[in-house]
Amino acid sequence: MTKGNREARLRARMERELSEGKTKVKGQRGRDIENQFDDNLTSIDTREDLVIGRNAVMELLKGNRTIECIYIASGNMEGSIKAIINIAKEKKVVLKEVDRKKLDAMSNGMSHQGVIAQVTPFVYSEVEDMIKLAEKRNEDPFIVILDEIEDPHNLGSIIRTAELCGVHGIIIPKRRNVGITATVYKSSVGAIEHMKIAKVTNINSTIDKLKENGLWIYGADIEGKEYSYEVNFSGPCAVVIGSEGRGISKLTLKKCDKLVKIPMIGKINSLNASVAGGIMMYEVLKGRLLNK
Repeated sequence: MTKGNREARLRARMERELSEGKTKVKGQRGRDIENQFDDNLTSIDTREDLVIGRNAVMELLKGNRTIECIYIASGNMEGSIKAIINIAKEKKVVLKEVDRKKLDAMSNGMSHQGVIAQVTPFVYSEVEDMIKLAEKRNEDPFIVILDEIEDPHNLGSIIRTAELCGVHGIIIPKRRNVGITATVYKSSVGAIEHMKIAKVTNINSTIDKLKENGLWIYGADIEGKEYSYEVNFSGPCAVVIGSEGRGISKLTLKKCDKLVKIPMIGKINSLNASVAGGIMMYEVLKGRLLNK
C-alpha cells in the first residue's frame, strides 16, 4: 500500500469514527496523535513512547516529561482514573476517550487498566548528573551498573527497587541491554520518572571514570570472597549486576574492586537479576543507615 493510499484509508476511517461518535479528538494535535498510533503499532517491548497502566501514568504526571496525549477507556471514569483525569486537566494535557479495544490494540495485550499515555522519548542522563545529584543531597554517590540486562521486566523491577533504596543513578550499555520501553516503564510502576539513567558506549571505561571520582566498585558474583552481609558498603560506591544468563562479563569482573556473593542454601546456584540487584541494593542501604 502506498503512502497516499494509507493516508486516504486513515482519513476515511477517522471520518467514519467521528460520524459514529466513537472518538473525541481535541483539535489537530489529537488527530495527528491518532494517525501516529495507527502507523506505529510496533512491538510493545521496543516502543519508548507509551506509558501503560494507572500507577505508571500517575507517576508520569508527577514528572517533567512531555505528555502528548492520555487515552482513557470509555466509561472508565472512577477511582484513580478520575484522579488522573483531574491532574491531566490541571497540566493541560490532551485527554481522549476511546473504546477499550483501541487500548488493547495499542498495548498489544499488556494489562493497561483503562489508561495509556503517549509521551516524548525518554531523555537519558549523563553519569556526571548522578554524581552532582549525590552532592546536592549531601550523600556519598550510590550508582547501579547493569551489564547486559535484556529482560524488560527485570530492568523495570531494578529501577523500582533502586528508587526505593536511594540510588542516584543507573548505568546501562547502549548495546545488548534493553532500553526504556513501555514494558520497562510499567514494570517500574513509574519509578523511571524519579531515576537518572545513563546509556554508555563502554561500561569498563565508565567504571574507570567512576573510580577517578572516588567510587568503590562492587560486583555481584558467585565467586566473591565475602558475603553481601559481611561487606561495609559505606562511602561512595557502585554495584555491578550481571545479565540473566551470563552474569558479569570477564573484563568487567576484573574492573571490580571487590566481588561479593549473595548467600544461598538451596540446590540451584543462581538468582534472577532483579532479585540479586534488590538484595545488593538493600545491603548498601542498610549499611548506610547503620553508619549514620
